[in-house]
Amino acid sequence: MRGVPRRLPALRRLQRRLRARRRADPARRPPGLRPGGQGRAGRRDREAGGLMAGTDAPLRIAVVGCGAMGSVYAARLAGAGHDVLVVDAWADHVAAIARDGLALSGPDGERTAQVRAFPAPPAEPVDLVVLAVKAADVVPAASGLAPLLDDGTVVLTIQNGLGSAEQVAGVLGPDRLAVGIASGFGASLTAPGRVHHNAMKALRFGAYSGLPSADVERVATAWRAGGFDAAAVDDIAAMQWEKLICNVAYSAPCALTGLTVGEVMDHDEMGPISRAAATEAWETARELGIGIDVPDPVAHVRAFGAQMPAAKPSALLDIEAGRRSEIAVINGAIPREAAKVGLTAPVNATLTGLVRTREAGF
Repeated sequence: MRGVPRRLPALRRLQRRLRARRRADPARRPPGLRPGGQGRAGRRDREAGGLMAGTDAPLRIAVVGCGAMGSVYAARLAGAGHDVLVVDAWADHVAAIARDGLALSGPDGERTAQVRAFPAPPAEPVDLVVLAVKAADVVPAASGLAPLLDDGTVVLTIQNGLGSAEQVAGVLGPDRLAVGIASGFGASLTAPGRVHHNAMKALRFGAYSGLPSADVERVATAWRAGGFDAAAVDDIAAMQWEKLICNVAYSAPCALTGLTVGEVMDHDEMGPISRAAATEAWETARELGIGIDVPDPVAHVRAFGAQMPAAKPSALLDIEAGRRSEIAVINGAIPREAAKVGLTAPVNATLTGLVRTREAGF
């Protein structure tokens, strides 16, 4: 909200609650994603097991969905000493990792991580499942996690856009679920068993609903050991929207034109369209009562783009690979959310329609 200093987070949360009560419309707030993930009736007592049983010990981690981002997560977590296995449907990728390891290149050099790779989840309960599949695949992936779960397993779901966490909670229940937001990686698979990322801005984690804050912090601690800028946050919904504002600025414009993030940012024709898409998302978030800390959406997306101007968003990489993107939960999410508060988002609706038309033959 405007005019609220950053040093007064409690006041910001109080103002958001009062605003939500005045509207008296539960459809305006994303279900389940509540500040702090404070427990509700039926929350499990997890302090005796799971992640908090041995906070100094390496974790057993399964990364399900070892695409570009999943591969970055797996390689760096394994390099920190965690016991990491990966699950992915791409047979060549799995075979290359099993044979040669998972090769990672990025701003801090090259490394090869030794991780075990499987085409389907093995019967090995772990401390943490990282669900890194595409948004369209979260329900079948979550439905197949049983071999990896015991009573203490935390599931961290990390997808672009809006709506995936609600779907995972519908399959697994809300109380073991954490939600992750990854920003500024620019990752791509360069060959089976090989991944590159252009940058590595931040990872933020929050409880979906009933997960104890100590478990969320333990997740963040494990990721920091892998060199990530990782932190547990109270209001994960705000973080989702702050990233989404950036995503809508570049996902569809890049997918439609083949331009990189930096090229779209400064393009005479696409630049204004990109900024208009971001502004629609920003206006929608504010009207929904989401506590974003974004005074100026244009400055926000330009600062984001300046960190990785050569990057191609995942939507463009999907188009180039001849597969359907996640545009429906990125740019496509803005018109749906705007309608809940009586707004329209014609720029994002048009961009979404154009990308989906281009994907129709895939």
